Amino acid sequence: MMIVGLTGSIGMGKSTIAAMFREFGVPVFDADAVVHVLEGPGGGLVDAIEASFPGTTSDDGVDRVKLAAEVFGDDGALQRLEAIVHPAIAEQRARFLEAHSNASIVVFDIPLLFEKGGNLTVDKVIVVSAPESTQRARALTRPGMTVEKFEQIKARQTPDARKRALADYVIDTSTTLAVTRTRVKQVLACLVSSQGR
Repeated sequence: MMIVGLTGSIGMGKSTIAAMFREFGVPVFDADAVVHVLEGPGGGLVDAIEASFPGTTSDDGVDRVKLAAEVFGDDGALQRLEAIVHPAIAEQRARFLEAHSNASIVVFDIPLLFEKGGNLTVDKVIVVSAPESTQRARALTRPGMTVEKFEQIKARQTPDARKRALADYVIDTSTTLAVTRTRVKQVLACLVSSQGR
């Protein structure tokens, strides 16, 4: 099995690319989606997060706005949160691999792949990229996003140019969906071909 890391900075279109890989029959492990479930109503992380960050949860699960306010800009608080979340993600990822043990290629959709050293644990890395102006415009359409928050998030992420330099493949999402889908097909064909070497 080839494990492919899919990453990209905020607003680059990574979720769109992940969806295209799924369309082509490639199993995708979405770390963010797993966290949303674990932090949702009755989720496995709700009690631990409430214990560490009182007042950030309710019957609806984790209040992400309140939790973000608790950890944003506070490295110690962020590390406490990661110590709760990361082991749970690792457990779910192991289950995913077991469930898809017959797949020849799987994709790990991980936003902070380089930042957390995940690039060292995958076979190939795909970076989703777009010009900074496109990235900014997309990010600022997200609910609750501000210019200040965008800049803070971006500052914590490995610069796009650095990610591109470290990537095995780069997918530019500043073009049409049809062109992007063709590029995803090309990358997938290259991945399949490289398995035979």
